[in-house]
Amino acid sequence: MLTLSKFHVILIPLLFLISLFSPLLSTSIPINIWPKPRFLSWPQHIATALSPNFTIISPQHQYLTSSVTRYVHLIRSENYSPFVTRPIKLMKGHTLINLVVNVTDLSLPLHHGVDESYNLSIPIGSSSAHLLAQSVWGAMRGLETFSQMIWGRAPDLCLPVGIYIQDSPLFGHRGVLLDTSRNYYGVNDIMRTIKAMSANKLNVFHWHITDSQSFPLVLPSEPSLAAKGAYGPNMVYTPEDVLGIVQFGFEHGVRVLPEIDTPGHTGSWGEAYPEIVTCGNMFWWPAGKSWDERLASEPGTGQLNPLIPKTYEVVKNVVKDVVKQFPEPLFHGGGDEVIPGCWKTDPTINSFLSSGGTLSQLLEKYINSTLPYIVSQNRTVVYWEDVLLDAQIKVDPLLLPKEHTILQTWNNGPVNTKKIVAAGYRVIVSSSEFYYLDCGHGGFLGNDSQYDEQGDGGGGGGSGGSWCGPFKTWQTIYNYDITDGLLDEEERKLVLGGEVALWSEQADSTVLDSRLWPRTSAFAESLWSGNRDERGVKRYGEAVDRLNQWRYRMVNRGIGAEPIQPLWCLKNPGMCNTVHSAFEDQ
Repeated sequence: MLTLSKFHVILIPLLFLISLFSPLLSTSIPINIWPKPRFLSWPQHIATALSPNFTIISPQHQYLTSSVTRYVHLIRSENYSPFVTRPIKLMKGHTLINLVVNVTDLSLPLHHGVDESYNLSIPIGSSSAHLLAQSVWGAMRGLETFSQMIWGRAPDLCLPVGIYIQDSPLFGHRGVLLDTSRNYYGVNDIMRTIKAMSANKLNVFHWHITDSQSFPLVLPSEPSLAAKGAYGPNMVYTPEDVLGIVQFGFEHGVRVLPEIDTPGHTGSWGEAYPEIVTCGNMFWWPAGKSWDERLASEPGTGQLNPLIPKTYEVVKNVVKDVVKQFPEPLFHGGGDEVIPGCWKTDPTINSFLSSGGTLSQLLEKYINSTLPYIVSQNRTVVYWEDVLLDAQIKVDPLLLPKEHTILQTWNNGPVNTKKIVAAGYRVIVSSSEFYYLDCGHGGFLGNDSQYDEQGDGGGGGGSGGSWCGPFKTWQTIYNYDITDGLLDEEERKLVLGGEVALWSEQADSTVLDSRLWPRTSAFAESLWSGNRDERGVKRYGEAVDRLNQWRYRMVNRGIGAEPIQPLWCLKNPGMCNTVHSAFEDQ
Protein backbone atom coordinates (compact mmCIF):
# COMPACT_ATOMS: atom_id res chain seq x y z
CA MET A 1 0.00 0.00 0.00
CA LEU A 2 1.33 3.44 -0.97
CA THR A 3 1.09 5.71 2.09
CA LEU A 4 0.59 9.47 1.84
CA SER A 5 4.16 10.25 2.89
CA LYS A 6 5.62 7.73 0.41
CA PHE A 7 3.35 9.14 -2.30
CA HIS A 8 4.89 12.59 -1.84
CA VAL A 9 8.42 11.16 -1.84
CA ILE A 10 7.74 9.71 -5.29
CA LEU A 11 5.53 12.43 -6.73
CA ILE A 12 7.46 15.57 -5.82
CA PRO A 13 10.76 14.69 -7.57
CA LEU A 14 8.83 13.40 -10.60
CA LEU A 15 6.88 16.62 -10.99
CA PHE A 16 10.00 18.66 -10.42
CA LEU A 17 11.67 16.89 -13.38
CA ILE A 18 8.59 17.54 -15.50
CA SER A 19 8.67 21.21 -14.49
CA LEU A 20 12.16 21.62 -15.90
CA PHE A 21 10.60 21.39 -19.35
CA SER A 22 7.50 23.45 -18.50
CA PRO A 23 7.04 27.18 -19.13
CA LEU A 24 8.39 29.65 -16.58
CA LEU A 25 6.08 30.57 -13.74
CA SER A 26 5.74 34.11 -15.07
CA THR A 27 4.24 32.83 -18.32
CA SER A 28 0.49 33.29 -18.52
CA ILE A 29 -1.49 30.25 -17.38
CA PRO A 30 -5.25 29.66 -17.57
CA ILE A 31 -5.66 29.69 -13.79
CA ASN A 32 -5.02 32.68 -11.55
CA ILE A 33 -3.60 32.22 -8.05
CA TRP A 34 -2.96 35.30 -5.92
CA PRO A 35 -0.41 35.78 -4.51
CA LYS A 36 1.54 33.92 -7.17
CA PRO A 37 3.11 30.73 -5.77
CA ARG A 38 6.87 30.48 -5.50
CA PHE A 39 6.92 27.38 -7.72
CA LEU A 40 4.21 25.98 -9.97
CA SER A 41 4.33 23.24 -12.59
CA TRP A 42 1.37 22.46 -14.86
CA PRO A 43 2.91 21.27 -18.11
CA GLN A 44 -0.14 19.82 -19.90
CA HIS A 45 -2.98 22.28 -19.08
CA ILE A 46 -5.44 19.48 -18.38
CA ALA A 47 -8.50 19.87 -16.16
CA THR A 48 -11.05 17.57 -14.62
CA ALA A 49 -14.46 17.84 -12.99
CA LEU A 50 -14.93 18.24 -9.27
CA SER A 51 -17.23 15.62 -7.80
CA PRO A 52 -20.60 16.95 -6.53
CA ASN A 53 -19.71 15.05 -3.35
CA PHE A 54 -16.25 16.57 -3.05
CA THR A 55 -14.87 16.73 0.46
CA ILE A 56 -11.68 17.65 2.28
CA ILE A 57 -10.10 15.04 4.55
CA SER A 58 -7.93 16.54 7.27
CA PRO A 59 -6.76 15.86 10.83
CA GLN A 60 -8.88 17.20 13.66
CA HIS A 61 -7.73 20.57 14.94
CA GLN A 62 -9.72 23.39 16.50
CA TYR A 63 -8.88 25.94 13.83
CA LEU A 64 -8.01 23.76 10.85
CA THR A 65 -11.31 21.90 11.09
CA SER A 66 -13.32 25.13 10.98
CA SER A 67 -11.15 26.31 8.09
CA VAL A 68 -11.82 23.10 6.16
CA THR A 69 -15.57 23.49 6.69
CA ARG A 70 -15.36 27.06 5.41
CA TYR A 71 -13.41 26.12 2.29
CA VAL A 72 -15.71 23.22 1.40
CA HIS A 73 -18.62 25.66 1.51
CA LEU A 74 -16.69 28.27 -0.51
CA ILE A 75 -15.71 25.75 -3.18
CA ARG A 76 -19.26 24.52 -3.60
CA SER A 77 -20.91 27.94 -3.57
CA GLU A 78 -18.50 30.46 -5.14
CA ASN A 79 -19.50 29.79 -8.78
CA TYR A 80 -16.54 31.70 -10.16
CA SER A 81 -16.41 32.18 -13.93
CA PRO A 82 -13.26 33.82 -15.34
CA PHE A 83 -13.80 36.79 -17.64
CA VAL A 84 -11.03 35.50 -19.88
CA THR A 85 -11.00 31.83 -20.81
CA ARG A 86 -8.16 29.89 -22.40
CA PRO A 87 -8.21 26.47 -24.06
CA ILE A 88 -7.92 23.66 -21.54
CA LYS A 89 -8.37 19.97 -22.25
CA LEU A 90 -11.07 18.50 -19.98
CA MET A 91 -10.72 14.86 -18.98
CA LYS A 92 -13.88 12.83 -19.60
CA GLY A 93 -15.35 10.34 -17.19
CA HIS A 94 -13.21 11.38 -14.25
CA THR A 95 -13.85 13.45 -11.13
CA LEU A 96 -11.80 14.61 -8.18
CA ILE A 97 -13.47 13.27 -5.07
CA ASN A 98 -11.38 14.69 -2.24
CA LEU A 99 -8.43 16.72 -1.06
CA VAL A 100 -6.33 14.93 1.54
CA VAL A 101 -4.59 17.28 3.98
CA ASN A 102 -1.58 16.10 5.94
CA VAL A 103 0.03 18.30 8.63
CA THR A 104 3.44 17.37 10.02
CA ASP A 105 3.07 19.16 13.37
CA LEU A 106 -0.40 20.15 14.56
CA SER A 107 0.99 21.82 17.67
CA LEU A 108 2.94 24.66 16.00
CA PRO A 109 1.46 27.94 17.29
CA LEU A 110 0.48 30.97 15.21
CA HIS A 111 3.55 33.03 16.08
CA HIS A 112 6.01 34.98 13.99
CA GLY A 113 8.28 32.62 12.09
CA VAL A 114 5.93 29.65 12.08
CA ASP A 115 6.38 27.51 8.96
CA GLU A 116 3.66 28.49 6.45
CA SER A 117 4.99 26.39 3.59
CA TYR A 118 2.87 23.85 1.75
CA ASN A 119 3.03 21.45 -1.18
CA LEU A 120 -0.11 20.90 -3.25
CA SER A 121 -0.41 18.22 -5.91
CA ILE A 122 -3.34 17.09 -8.08
CA PRO A 123 -2.16 14.04 -10.05
CA ILE A 124 -3.67 13.11 -13.40
CA GLY A 125 -6.10 10.21 -13.10
CA SER A 126 -6.27 10.24 -9.31
CA SER A 127 -9.49 10.74 -7.37
CA SER A 128 -7.55 12.56 -4.64
CA ALA A 129 -5.53 15.75 -4.44
CA HIS A 130 -2.87 16.07 -1.75
CA LEU A 131 -1.91 18.98 0.46
CA LEU A 132 1.13 18.60 2.69
CA ALA A 133 2.09 21.30 5.20
CA GLN A 134 4.38 21.57 8.19
CA SER A 135 1.81 23.49 10.22
CA VAL A 136 -1.92 24.11 10.40
CA TRP A 137 -1.27 27.65 9.18
CA GLY A 138 0.58 26.41 6.11
CA ALA A 139 -2.32 24.07 5.42
CA MET A 140 -4.66 27.08 5.47
CA ARG A 141 -2.49 28.80 2.85
CA GLY A 142 -2.70 25.68 0.70
CA LEU A 143 -6.47 25.49 1.10
CA GLU A 144 -6.75 29.05 -0.17
CA THR A 145 -4.63 28.21 -3.20
CA PHE A 146 -6.76 25.15 -3.91
CA SER A 147 -9.96 27.21 -3.74
CA GLN A 148 -8.60 29.70 -6.28
CA MET A 149 -7.95 26.92 -8.82
CA ILE A 150 -11.64 26.01 -9.11
CA TRP A 151 -14.04 27.56 -11.59
CA GLY A 152 -17.52 26.98 -12.99
CA ARG A 153 -21.05 26.88 -11.66
CA ALA A 154 -22.04 24.13 -9.26
CA PRO A 155 -22.43 21.26 -9.82
CA ASP A 156 -20.26 21.69 -12.94
CA LEU A 157 -17.01 22.71 -11.27
CA CYS A 158 -13.56 22.19 -12.80
CA LEU A 159 -9.96 22.34 -11.64
CA PRO A 160 -6.51 21.63 -13.10
CA VAL A 161 -4.85 18.23 -12.84
CA GLY A 162 -1.24 17.28 -13.35
CA ILE A 163 -0.34 20.36 -11.33
CA TYR A 164 2.19 20.70 -8.54
CA ILE A 165 2.78 23.73 -6.31
CA GLN A 166 5.55 24.24 -3.80
CA ASP A 167 5.01 27.45 -1.88
CA SER A 168 6.20 29.48 1.10
CA PRO A 169 6.43 33.18 2.02
CA LEU A 170 9.49 35.37 1.62
CA PHE A 171 8.65 37.31 4.81
CA GLY A 172 7.12 36.03 8.02
CA HIS A 173 5.36 39.28 8.98
CA ARG A 174 2.78 40.39 6.40
CA GLY A 175 0.31 42.74 7.98
CA VAL A 176 -2.45 45.31 7.77
CA LEU A 177 -2.69 48.14 10.31
CA LEU A 178 -6.19 49.48 10.92
CA ASP A 179 -6.76 52.54 13.09
CA THR A 180 -10.07 52.24 14.97
CA SER A 181 -9.67 55.34 17.11
CA ARG A 182 -10.06 58.25 14.68
CA ASN A 183 -13.20 56.62 13.31
CA TYR A 184 -14.97 53.53 14.60
CA TYR A 185 -15.31 50.25 12.71
CA GLY A 186 -17.83 47.57 13.60
CA VAL A 187 -16.79 44.06 14.56
CA ASN A 188 -18.15 42.72 11.26
CA ASP A 189 -15.97 45.20 9.36
CA ILE A 190 -12.88 43.95 11.18
CA MET A 191 -13.80 40.32 10.59
CA ARG A 192 -14.42 40.97 6.90
CA THR A 193 -10.97 42.54 6.71
CA ILE A 194 -9.39 39.52 8.39
CA LYS A 195 -11.23 37.23 5.98
CA ALA A 196 -9.87 39.17 3.00
CA MET A 197 -6.39 39.16 4.52
CA SER A 198 -6.47 35.38 4.79
CA ALA A 199 -7.52 35.08 1.15
CA ASN A 200 -4.41 37.13 0.27
CA LYS A 201 -2.18 35.03 2.57
CA LEU A 202 -1.57 37.91 4.97
CA ASN A 203 -1.04 36.91 8.58
CA VAL A 204 -0.99 39.91 10.97
CA PHE A 205 -3.91 42.20 11.76
CA HIS A 206 -2.26 45.14 13.54
CA TRP A 207 -5.11 46.63 15.52
CA HIS A 208 -4.30 50.25 16.36
CA ILE A 209 -7.11 50.38 18.88
CA THR A 210 -6.63 53.60 20.83
CA ASP A 211 -5.37 57.11 20.15
CA SER A 212 -6.02 60.69 21.28
CA GLN A 213 -9.37 60.84 19.54
CA SER A 214 -11.07 57.90 21.28
CA PHE A 215 -10.48 54.94 23.58
CA PRO A 216 -12.96 52.29 22.38
CA LEU A 217 -11.49 49.23 24.17
CA VAL A 218 -13.45 48.11 27.24
CA LEU A 219 -11.01 46.91 29.90
CA PRO A 220 -12.18 45.22 33.12
CA SER A 221 -9.46 46.86 35.26
CA GLU A 222 -10.00 50.33 33.79
CA PRO A 223 -13.63 50.52 32.59
CA SER A 224 -13.74 54.32 32.80
CA LEU A 225 -11.25 54.67 29.93
CA ALA A 226 -13.80 53.43 27.40
CA ALA A 227 -16.84 54.67 29.32
CA LYS A 228 -15.54 58.24 29.11
CA GLY A 229 -13.06 58.04 26.23
CA ALA A 230 -15.07 56.25 23.53
CA TYR A 231 -17.23 58.13 21.04
CA GLY A 232 -20.30 56.50 22.54
CA PRO A 233 -21.60 53.31 24.20
CA ASN A 234 -22.25 51.75 20.79
CA MET A 235 -18.73 52.48 19.60
CA VAL A 236 -16.73 50.22 21.89
CA TYR A 237 -15.11 46.80 21.74
CA THR A 238 -16.14 44.61 24.65
CA PRO A 239 -14.10 41.66 25.91
CA GLU A 240 -16.59 39.44 24.08
CA ASP A 241 -15.98 41.39 20.85
CA VAL A 242 -12.22 41.03 21.24
CA LEU A 243 -12.48 37.30 21.94
CA GLY A 244 -14.59 36.85 18.81
CA ILE A 245 -12.14 38.79 16.65
CA VAL A 246 -9.11 36.93 18.03
CA GLN A 247 -10.79 33.55 17.49
CA PHE A 248 -11.87 34.57 13.99
CA GLY A 249 -8.25 35.47 13.32
CA PHE A 250 -7.03 32.03 14.41
CA GLU A 251 -9.63 30.36 12.18
CA HIS A 252 -8.20 32.30 9.24
CA GLY A 253 -4.51 32.05 10.11
CA VAL A 254 -4.27 35.73 11.05
CA ARG A 255 -2.61 36.96 14.25
CA VAL A 256 -4.23 39.93 16.01
CA LEU A 257 -1.53 42.32 17.23
CA PRO A 258 -2.87 44.98 19.63
CA GLU A 259 -1.46 48.50 19.78
CA ILE A 260 -2.08 50.80 22.73
CA ASP A 261 -0.38 54.00 21.63
CA THR A 262 1.56 55.73 24.45
CA PRO A 263 2.93 58.02 25.82
CA GLY A 264 1.84 60.35 23.00
CA HIS A 265 -1.55 60.09 21.30
CA THR A 266 -3.31 59.67 24.65
CA GLY A 267 -5.75 62.57 24.84
CA SER A 268 -8.67 60.15 25.19
CA TRP A 269 -7.18 58.85 28.45
CA GLY A 270 -7.65 62.30 29.94
CA GLU A 271 -11.43 61.97 29.92
CA ALA A 272 -11.12 59.43 32.74
CA TYR A 273 -7.80 60.55 34.23
CA PRO A 274 -7.09 64.21 33.47
CA GLU A 275 -4.37 64.28 36.12
CA ILE A 276 -2.07 61.95 34.12
CA VAL A 277 -2.43 63.68 30.72
CA THR A 278 -0.66 66.86 29.66
CA CYS A 279 -2.18 69.41 27.21
CA GLY A 280 -5.45 67.49 27.05
CA ASN A 281 -8.30 69.09 25.06
CA MET A 282 -6.16 72.05 24.04
CA PHE A 283 -6.10 73.48 20.53
CA TRP A 284 -3.45 71.53 18.69
CA TRP A 285 -1.63 74.45 17.03
CA PRO A 286 -1.92 77.62 19.11
CA ALA A 287 -2.36 80.87 17.21
CA GLY A 288 0.86 82.75 16.54
CA LYS A 289 3.02 79.70 17.24
CA SER A 290 5.41 78.03 14.81
CA TRP A 291 5.01 74.40 13.74
CA ASP A 292 7.79 73.46 16.14
CA GLU A 293 5.69 74.91 18.99
CA ARG A 294 2.57 72.86 18.19
CA LEU A 295 0.97 70.68 20.87
CA ALA A 296 0.19 67.74 18.54
CA SER A 297 0.80 66.79 14.93
CA GLU A 298 -2.94 66.81 14.26
CA PRO A 299 -6.11 67.76 16.15
CA GLY A 300 -6.49 65.68 19.28
CA THR A 301 -3.96 66.64 21.95
CA GLY A 302 -2.72 64.77 24.99
CA GLN A 303 0.33 62.89 26.26
CA LEU A 304 0.88 60.81 29.37
CA ASN A 305 2.90 62.51 32.08
CA PRO A 306 5.92 60.33 32.96
CA LEU A 307 6.42 62.16 36.29
CA ILE A 308 3.06 61.17 37.80
CA PRO A 309 3.02 57.80 39.64
CA LYS A 310 -0.67 57.36 38.79
CA THR A 311 0.35 57.17 35.12
CA TYR A 312 2.09 53.84 35.65
CA GLU A 313 -0.70 52.40 37.75
CA VAL A 314 -3.16 52.99 34.91
CA VAL A 315 -0.76 51.90 32.16
CA LYS A 316 0.06 48.63 33.92
CA ASN A 317 -3.65 47.86 34.41
CA VAL A 318 -4.18 48.47 30.69
CA VAL A 319 -1.25 46.25 29.71
CA LYS A 320 -2.40 43.50 32.08
CA ASP A 321 -5.91 43.42 30.58
CA VAL A 322 -4.73 43.65 26.97
CA VAL A 323 -2.30 40.77 27.48
CA LYS A 324 -5.14 38.65 28.88
CA GLN A 325 -7.36 39.41 25.88
CA PHE A 326 -4.74 39.01 23.16
CA PRO A 327 -2.58 35.84 23.13
CA GLU A 328 -0.29 37.35 20.45
CA PRO A 329 3.36 37.31 21.69
CA LEU A 330 3.92 40.88 20.44
CA PHE A 331 2.59 43.98 22.20
CA HIS A 332 2.72 47.27 20.34
CA GLY A 333 3.39 50.16 22.72
CA GLY A 334 3.28 53.00 20.18
CA GLY A 335 5.92 55.60 21.01
CA ASP A 336 5.58 57.84 17.96
CA GLU A 337 5.13 61.60 17.72
CA VAL A 338 5.87 62.63 21.29
CA ILE A 339 5.58 66.41 20.90
CA PRO A 340 7.76 68.74 23.03
CA GLY A 341 5.16 71.51 23.25
CA CYS A 342 2.58 69.25 24.87
CA TRP A 343 4.83 68.20 27.72
CA LYS A 344 5.99 71.77 28.20
CA THR A 345 2.45 72.91 29.10
CA ASP A 346 2.73 71.03 32.41
CA PRO A 347 4.22 72.84 35.45
CA THR A 348 5.68 69.64 36.91
CA ILE A 349 7.51 68.86 33.68
CA ASN A 350 8.71 72.44 33.31
CA SER A 351 10.16 72.24 36.81
CA PHE A 352 11.93 69.02 35.81
CA LEU A 353 13.35 70.70 32.71
CA SER A 354 14.42 73.77 34.68
CA SER A 355 16.37 71.51 37.01
CA GLY A 356 18.47 70.20 34.12
CA GLY A 357 16.27 67.36 32.95
CA THR A 358 15.61 66.77 29.25
CA LEU A 359 12.62 65.72 27.20
CA SER A 360 14.47 62.58 26.14
CA GLN A 361 14.97 61.71 29.80
CA LEU A 362 11.21 61.98 30.27
CA LEU A 363 10.66 59.43 27.51
CA GLU A 364 13.41 57.25 28.94
CA LYS A 365 11.71 57.32 32.33
CA TYR A 366 8.43 56.23 30.73
CA ILE A 367 10.00 53.46 28.63
CA ASN A 368 12.15 52.21 31.50
CA SER A 369 9.07 52.06 33.77
CA THR A 370 6.80 50.24 31.29
CA LEU A 371 8.92 48.11 28.94
CA PRO A 372 10.15 45.73 31.69
CA TYR A 373 6.56 45.25 32.85
CA ILE A 374 5.41 44.34 29.34
CA VAL A 375 8.32 41.93 29.00
CA SER A 376 7.37 40.41 32.37
CA GLN A 377 4.04 39.51 30.76
CA ASN A 378 5.94 37.34 28.24
CA ARG A 379 5.60 39.84 25.44
CA THR A 380 8.05 41.31 22.97
CA VAL A 381 7.51 45.05 22.67
CA VAL A 382 7.05 46.80 19.32
CA TYR A 383 7.61 50.56 19.15
CA TRP A 384 7.46 53.00 16.31
CA GLU A 385 10.90 54.07 15.10
CA ASP A 386 10.63 57.45 16.83
CA VAL A 387 11.84 56.09 20.17
CA LEU A 388 15.25 55.54 18.55
CA LEU A 389 15.35 57.94 15.60
CA ASP A 390 13.38 61.06 16.56
CA ALA A 391 15.44 64.24 16.23
CA GLN A 392 14.33 65.71 19.58
CA ILE A 393 12.90 63.07 21.92
CA LYS A 394 14.46 59.60 21.87
CA VAL A 395 15.85 57.06 24.31
CA ASP A 396 19.28 55.61 24.87
CA PRO A 397 19.46 52.29 22.97
CA LEU A 398 20.62 50.63 26.19
CA LEU A 399 17.02 50.97 27.42
CA LEU A 400 15.75 49.09 24.35
CA PRO A 401 17.11 45.55 24.70
CA LYS A 402 17.32 44.04 21.22
CA GLU A 403 16.05 40.66 22.36
CA HIS A 404 12.83 42.23 23.65
CA THR A 405 12.31 45.10 21.20
CA ILE A 406 11.14 45.39 17.59
CA LEU A 407 10.96 48.75 15.83
CA GLN A 408 8.43 49.71 13.18
CA THR A 409 9.56 52.24 10.60
CA TRP A 410 7.29 54.78 8.91
CA ASN A 411 9.57 57.62 7.74
CA ASN A 412 12.22 58.04 5.04
CA GLY A 413 11.68 54.72 3.31
CA PRO A 414 14.76 52.48 3.05
CA VAL A 415 16.94 55.09 4.82
CA ASN A 416 15.34 54.54 8.22
CA THR A 417 15.07 50.80 7.69
CA LYS A 418 18.83 50.78 7.18
CA LYS A 419 19.40 52.85 10.33
CA ILE A 420 17.35 50.45 12.45
CA VAL A 421 18.93 47.21 11.26
CA ALA A 422 22.41 48.79 11.37
CA ALA A 423 21.73 49.39 15.07
CA GLY A 424 20.95 45.68 15.42
CA TYR A 425 17.17 45.86 15.83
CA ARG A 426 14.52 43.77 14.13
CA VAL A 427 12.24 45.91 12.00
CA ILE A 428 8.73 45.92 10.55
CA VAL A 429 8.53 48.16 7.48
CA SER A 430 5.55 50.51 7.03
CA SER A 431 7.16 53.30 5.04
CA SER A 432 4.59 56.06 4.60
CA GLU A 433 6.02 56.90 1.19
CA PHE A 434 4.85 53.49 -0.07
CA TYR A 435 2.53 51.75 2.39
CA TYR A 436 0.18 54.40 3.86
CA LEU A 437 -3.19 53.75 2.26
CA ASP A 438 -4.88 56.88 3.62
CA CYS A 439 -2.58 59.23 1.69
CA GLY A 440 -3.72 61.29 -1.26
CA HIS A 441 -7.26 62.13 -0.16
CA GLY A 442 -6.49 65.72 0.78
CA GLY A 443 -6.33 67.20 4.24
CA PHE A 444 -9.11 66.98 6.82
CA LEU A 445 -8.52 70.32 8.53
CA GLY A 446 -11.15 73.04 8.36
CA ASN A 447 -10.44 76.64 7.40
CA ASP A 448 -7.37 75.60 5.40
CA SER A 449 -6.39 78.53 3.18
CA GLN A 450 -4.12 76.47 0.92
CA TYR A 451 -7.19 75.24 -0.92
CA ASP A 452 -7.90 78.80 -2.03
CA GLU A 453 -4.72 78.85 -4.07
CA GLN A 454 -5.48 78.87 -7.78
CA GLY A 455 -2.46 76.85 -8.89
CA ASP A 456 -1.45 73.22 -8.45
CA GLY A 457 -4.98 71.93 -8.45
CA GLY A 458 -6.13 74.01 -5.52
CA GLY A 459 -3.23 73.90 -3.11
CA GLY A 460 -0.96 71.36 -1.62
CA GLY A 461 1.83 71.65 -4.18
CA GLY A 462 0.58 68.60 -6.09
CA SER A 463 -0.13 66.58 -2.95
CA GLY A 464 -3.71 67.80 -2.71
CA GLY A 465 -3.11 68.93 0.84
CA SER A 466 -2.23 65.44 2.05
CA TRP A 467 0.99 65.40 4.10
CA CYS A 468 1.96 62.06 2.60
CA GLY A 469 0.44 62.47 -0.84
CA PRO A 470 0.15 61.47 -3.53
CA PHE A 471 -2.18 58.47 -3.44
CA LYS A 472 -0.21 55.23 -3.21
CA THR A 473 -1.09 53.28 -6.34
CA TRP A 474 -0.96 49.50 -6.40
CA GLN A 475 2.11 49.75 -8.63
CA THR A 476 3.91 51.94 -6.07
CA ILE A 477 3.11 49.41 -3.36
CA TYR A 478 3.95 46.36 -5.48
CA ASN A 479 7.33 47.66 -6.59
CA TYR A 480 8.64 48.64 -3.16
CA ASP A 481 11.49 46.42 -1.95
CA ILE A 482 11.54 46.52 1.85
CA THR A 483 15.16 45.35 1.98
CA ASP A 484 16.33 47.87 -0.62
CA GLY A 485 19.92 48.91 0.00
CA LEU A 486 20.62 46.20 2.57
CA LEU A 487 23.57 44.29 1.16
CA ASP A 488 24.57 42.60 4.40
CA GLU A 489 22.73 39.30 4.80
CA GLU A 490 22.62 39.63 8.59
CA GLU A 491 20.90 43.01 8.26
CA ARG A 492 18.42 41.61 5.73
CA LYS A 493 17.47 38.91 8.21
CA LEU A 494 16.46 41.59 10.71
CA VAL A 495 13.67 42.75 8.36
CA LEU A 496 10.75 40.69 9.66
CA GLY A 497 8.36 41.91 6.98
CA GLY A 498 6.01 44.80 6.49
CA GLU A 499 2.57 46.30 7.02
CA VAL A 500 0.36 48.57 4.99
CA ALA A 501 -1.46 51.09 7.18
CA LEU A 502 -4.94 52.59 6.96
CA TRP A 503 -5.11 55.56 9.31
CA SER A 504 -8.70 56.62 9.73
CA GLU A 505 -8.92 60.40 9.83
CA GLN A 506 -10.84 60.11 6.56
CA ALA A 507 -11.93 56.49 6.56
CA ASP A 508 -14.54 54.34 8.23
CA SER A 509 -16.56 51.26 7.33
CA THR A 510 -18.15 52.98 4.31
CA VAL A 511 -14.82 53.09 2.45
CA LEU A 512 -12.85 50.39 4.27
CA ASP A 513 -12.82 47.77 1.53
CA SER A 514 -12.00 50.15 -1.30
CA ARG A 515 -9.17 51.82 0.63
CA LEU A 516 -7.60 48.45 1.40
CA TRP A 517 -8.24 46.34 -1.67
CA PRO A 518 -6.81 45.50 -4.13
CA ARG A 519 -3.80 47.68 -3.22
CA THR A 520 -3.18 45.48 -0.19
CA SER A 521 -3.28 42.47 -2.53
CA ALA A 522 -0.34 44.00 -4.39
CA PHE A 523 1.48 44.31 -1.08
CA ALA A 524 0.59 40.70 -0.22
CA GLU A 525 2.18 39.25 -3.34
CA SER A 526 5.33 41.35 -3.04
CA LEU A 527 5.93 40.00 0.48
CA TRP A 528 4.79 36.43 -0.26
CA SER A 529 6.58 35.57 -3.50
CA GLY A 530 8.23 38.85 -4.43
CA ASN A 531 7.77 41.44 -7.15
CA ARG A 532 10.32 40.01 -9.59
CA ASP A 533 10.28 37.16 -12.07
CA GLU A 534 12.82 34.36 -12.41
CA ARG A 535 15.20 36.71 -14.24
CA GLY A 536 15.11 39.24 -11.40
CA VAL A 537 13.04 41.70 -13.43
CA LYS A 538 10.11 43.56 -11.81
CA ARG A 539 6.94 41.76 -12.92
CA TYR A 540 4.32 44.48 -12.45
CA GLY A 541 3.74 44.41 -16.22
CA GLU A 542 2.33 40.88 -16.13
CA ALA A 543 0.86 41.31 -12.66
CA VAL A 544 -1.77 43.83 -13.77
CA ASP A 545 -3.98 41.29 -15.55
CA ARG A 546 -3.66 38.80 -12.69
CA LEU A 547 -4.46 41.45 -10.09
CA ASN A 548 -7.42 42.62 -12.15
CA GLN A 549 -8.80 39.08 -12.25
CA TRP A 550 -8.19 38.62 -8.54
CA ARG A 551 -9.96 41.89 -7.78
CA TYR A 552 -13.10 40.65 -9.53
CA ARG A 553 -12.93 37.37 -7.64
CA MET A 554 -12.63 39.22 -4.33
CA VAL A 555 -15.69 41.27 -5.23
CA ASN A 556 -17.49 38.01 -6.00
CA ARG A 557 -16.53 36.88 -2.48
CA GLY A 558 -18.07 39.96 -0.88
CA ILE A 559 -15.04 42.26 -0.61
CA GLY A 560 -15.69 45.75 -2.02
CA ALA A 561 -12.31 46.10 -3.76
CA GLU A 562 -12.04 49.12 -6.05
CA PRO A 563 -11.41 48.66 -9.79
CA ILE A 564 -7.94 49.23 -11.20
CA GLN A 565 -8.89 49.23 -14.90
CA PRO A 566 -11.93 49.15 -17.17
CA LEU A 567 -13.26 45.61 -17.61
CA TRP A 568 -12.42 45.98 -21.32
CA CYS A 569 -8.73 45.78 -20.41
CA LEU A 570 -9.21 42.41 -18.75
CA LYS A 571 -11.13 41.07 -21.73
CA ASN A 572 -8.46 42.39 -24.12
CA PRO A 573 -5.14 41.38 -22.52
CA GLY A 574 -2.21 43.65 -23.33
CA MET A 575 -4.30 46.32 -25.04
CA CYS A 576 -4.17 48.68 -22.04
CA ASN A 577 -0.38 48.58 -21.70
CA THR A 578 1.88 51.45 -22.62
CA VAL A 579 3.83 51.07 -25.83
CA HIS A 580 6.98 50.32 -23.86
CA SER A 581 5.31 47.66 -21.72
CA ALA A 582 3.62 46.10 -24.74
CA PHE A 583 6.98 45.83 -26.46
CA GLU A 584 8.54 44.22 -23.40
CA ASP A 585 5.72 41.67 -23.11
CA GLN A 586 6.12 40.44 -26.70
